[in-house]
Amino acid sequence: MIKSMNIAWWVQRWAELIPDKPAILFEGENISYQSLCQRADRTSCWLQSIGIEKGDRVAVMLNNCPEFLDLFLACSRLGAIFVPINFRITSMELDYFIKNCRPRLFVHGKDVAEVVNGLEMESYLPPMMVAVVGKTSVRGRVFDFDNATRRFDGKRAFLTRSLGPSDPEEPQVIMYTSGTTGKPKGAVLSHRKTFFNCLNADIFFKLHPSDIMLVFLPLFHSGGLFIQAAPIFYKGGTLVLHRKFDPLQVYKDIEKFQVTKFLGVPTVYRELLKVPPEKIGDISSLRVCAGGGENLTEDLIRNCVRAGLGFRQIMGQTETSILLWASENDSFKKPGTVGRPVFHAEVSILDDRGKKTAPGEIGEIVVRGSIMMKEYWQDPVKTEETIKNGYLHTGDLARMDEDGFFYLEGRAGDMYISGGENVYPAEVEKVLKDHPDIEEVAVKGIADDTWGEAGHAFVISSPGSSMNEADVIAFCQGKLAKYKWPRRVSFVSQFPRTSLGKVQKGDLDGSA
Repeated sequence: MIKSMNIAWWVQRWAELIPDKPAILFEGENISYQSLCQRADRTSCWLQSIGIEKGDRVAVMLNNCPEFLDLFLACSRLGAIFVPINFRITSMELDYFIKNCRPRLFVHGKDVAEVVNGLEMESYLPPMMVAVVGKTSVRGRVFDFDNATRRFDGKRAFLTRSLGPSDPEEPQVIMYTSGTTGKPKGAVLSHRKTFFNCLNADIFFKLHPSDIMLVFLPLFHSGGLFIQAAPIFYKGGTLVLHRKFDPLQVYKDIEKFQVTKFLGVPTVYRELLKVPPEKIGDISSLRVCAGGGENLTEDLIRNCVRAGLGFRQIMGQTETSILLWASENDSFKKPGTVGRPVFHAEVSILDDRGKKTAPGEIGEIVVRGSIMMKEYWQDPVKTEETIKNGYLHTGDLARMDEDGFFYLEGRAGDMYISGGENVYPAEVEKVLKDHPDIEEVAVKGIADDTWGEAGHAFVISSPGSSMNEADVIAFCQGKLAKYKWPRRVSFVSQFPRTSLGKVQKGDLDGSA
């Protein structure tokens, strides 16, 4: 049973059935399903040779590249737990991830060497092996990933019942998502979850083996890995993989490779719409352009449709992947909707007493079924706060109409989304509170024309301080990924508070 729910087996089966078909097109390289299977095999053999066993964590900090997927497939084959890490983070944030998941192996690209070199890799306990992807001078006891795996060309991993996953509920991935406490949480995602996410994506995208999916969203996120890459490998389609988003390159490759589908956040679509018509080319091959990650305006959806980007939207989170979806027609028939529940999940809205709300009543979106995470890695308290009575509580507030369409009404927490990235004010506030001239600080998301939302920090400075906006923003350097930095700062004398002393962020504004 587990074979049918294991992505490594899907690739192996397609390698047997359609060996020469392109699985990945990347920077002039055509990787067939047979080649992809061989790459996964040799990576599996190398992992075994250095002692990686079932349940071991393999942390990967890479931009979009075939090696990322080689490692993902190899870990899936062996039963090791794959831990993708955001390559935009700082040394301080990386240190937290390593200490939290304690990987046996950490693989990173040479382009993040400065962040990695900010840590003493040999000091971690238990000891951790390190490998680098990309041609570079490898120093000390660090593996050159390319050379190390190449030695196992043509070999297959030796699997026993105790090695590969024997139960669909076994962990496949730990994917980190920040929390309102400010500390990132590792969502433990099983093989079963990936399988049912792929079934949902199959229905949503109307996938076919002939589909060519363009992936420029980072693979360390659920959108790139579980909504695009994994479903394409399940269906036997082709990935056109970009290292990063470049609007001109997107249009160029849509025409060149006859791309049929892709997924982007609203920031992506705003940038695509800025490209002059004469530089767009022929995009008639497109069948589905999906969007999610933050609230979508009706104007943006209409502009996309007019530009030939047939638009349908999704909503989800790391802990569940896709939760809700809306077709092109739904978005216009039901302005403001975020869609109806996906097929393979039970999605409901509960009030504060745990009862399902009536149409029009506001409550919290909850989900149960095969697409929910198992737990937060080594965090039973947060797990119990999130999963109650079998339901995973998303923290999103919504109402539902008579036809079952959901409408967001805010968030139970303060999280906002900037350029498709989740930002939790508590994490930013924790850093800024360490500034000697900041007495108190409150951060909230505000509307931003470029990024959808951006951070606005409200600061009560220490008496006699001459600190300005630039000083506050500069303090984030090296402590937070740049997308988390506040883009505006206001200095205030006091905060509006509840009777219990809690800051009422809804009452904060730039003129305060």
